[in-house]
Amino acid sequence: MPHLDATRLRLPTGPRADLALAGIVLVLTGVAEGQRLGSDRGATASVAGSWFLAVAVCAALPLRRRYPVAVGWFTVVGTGVYYLLSTVDGPLVLVPVAALYALAAQGRTRASVAMAAVMVIGVGAGVLVGTGDVNGTAVFMLTGWLVAVVALGAMRHGRVAYAEEEARLRATQERLRIARELHDVIGHNMSMIHVQASSALHRLRKDPAQAQEALTAIKQGSKEGLRELRATLGVLRQVDEEAPTAPSPGLSRIDELVSSAARAGLDVRVEQSGGRSPLPAAVDLAAYRIVQESLTNAVRHSGAGHVVVSIHRGERELTLSVRDDGRGATRSGREGGSGIAGMTERAHALGGTLSTGSGSADGFVVRCRIPFPDHHEPIGGAADDQDPAGG
Repeated sequence: MPHLDATRLRLPTGPRADLALAGIVLVLTGVAEGQRLGSDRGATASVAGSWFLAVAVCAALPLRRRYPVAVGWFTVVGTGVYYLLSTVDGPLVLVPVAALYALAAQGRTRASVAMAAVMVIGVGAGVLVGTGDVNGTAVFMLTGWLVAVVALGAMRHGRVAYAEEEARLRATQERLRIARELHDVIGHNMSMIHVQASSALHRLRKDPAQAQEALTAIKQGSKEGLRELRATLGVLRQVDEEAPTAPSPGLSRIDELVSSAARAGLDVRVEQSGGRSPLPAAVDLAAYRIVQESLTNAVRHSGAGHVVVSIHRGERELTLSVRDDGRGATRSGREGGSGIAGMTERAHALGGTLSTGSGSADGFVVRCRIPFPDHHEPIGGAADDQDPAGG
């Protein structure tokens, strides 16, 4: 005996579901009308008219995706006329019910409510006329069914709209995250290359040895920038491609930032205190990027010669500050750039704070505090801010 795999059984969806429903209703209606014809030989003309309406109503259902409102009204009116001609309480009412649900699920609530009201009024009028086919209980039950159908369709529309909005929000957050990563990676390295290129052009004739040293720094900086750029763009790779294996940037690689800034003529001193236990990946990445952007701003805008990076790892939070001896916030023009906004977004995404302004002895200072739970539990919202280099 052949084995039936239930997992392979799938209900039809889309246009096939409409065809299947129309076919089933038409067959059941035909069986009911056939029994009516067998019991009443004089009802041939009435049965023919009922058959014609049933075929027309069922044939219209598959067209509802192209003409939803028109098909809805046609099925409602056609079914009403069918019940006036036929003495059989057949299943044709399922077709307008399906059309009403589809309209409500598309957000056309007014049209579906209007059609449901017409159906209830029509059936109620039949009761008042005294056709004998329906009574007050039938009107009450039909009203309840139609209200439930329209409500279910409206709920379906709300769920789909919510899911679409949530998907758009996730896509927007992902675009912002990629833009922030590209800004941090490209901005930092290009700033260092710009400074070194200017230095090389200035010293090319006067001091070729120093110009060669600057060109070597440019080569190293561009190589590092390309490596980080490839890792960042790895987030856009195809699903079946191999994931990047480069480690995520973190404070353990802060010496690379110091070396890069030193090649641009910036003297950077790093002061670390507190614990030495590993930080959560999202916090480690955010701290690295904030220090990176702060050094980039110091090279690009402030004209600073010295920078002090202070990092303190507490039990439940990381605090850091980056102070330079440049021109300060009021004259450097750093307040209007996107770099500070990106740093602030990183801190806020992890529940932290970031402030910028002039230091106590002029210059510019960036202060940041990022909390993290004990035992490095995941931070809400932080998982979306992972560095693409880590896959």
